[in-house]
Amino acid sequence: MIGDESFVQLDEAECWEFLRSHEFGRMAYHLVEEVHIAPVNYAVDHDTLLFRTAEGSKLLGVVMNPDVAFEVDEYDDRQAVSVIIRGVARKLEEDEEHRAENVPLRPWVKSLKYNVVEVRPTEISGRRFPLAKPWTQMRPDLE
Repeated sequence: MIGDESFVQLDEAECWEFLRSHEFGRMAYHLVEEVHIAPVNYAVDHDTLLFRTAEGSKLLGVVMNPDVAFEVDEYDDRQAVSVIIRGVARKLEEDEEHRAENVPLRPWVKSLKYNVVEVRPTEISGRRFPLAKPWTQMRPDLE
């Protein structure tokens, strides 16, 4: 824990454990001179993330500029957890695409997604925040 008690810093192993226990996140990527963000279902393959995508803006963005950021988070009534990866994405070559068959990675929508993209982290960080939600304890004036 860092000196600020408003959050707990997760170590790298905790970040990977969190990522393995989830399958949905958001990826930020560059497309020309704009930054886009898209929902992505993913799977962890050793020390990388894999996702499938159809031809389109995500794939074009990754091919044109491989720098990406990826976030996975969750919250409940007591806490929020967020893991962020900054890394390099690349479309896997045909002889590497079999890696997607070895992890629980299946499209969530009916569109055909033949391209497999790998996100290799250059930086990974995570935080756990206790939630106070003080407004849930507020009572309206009873006068």
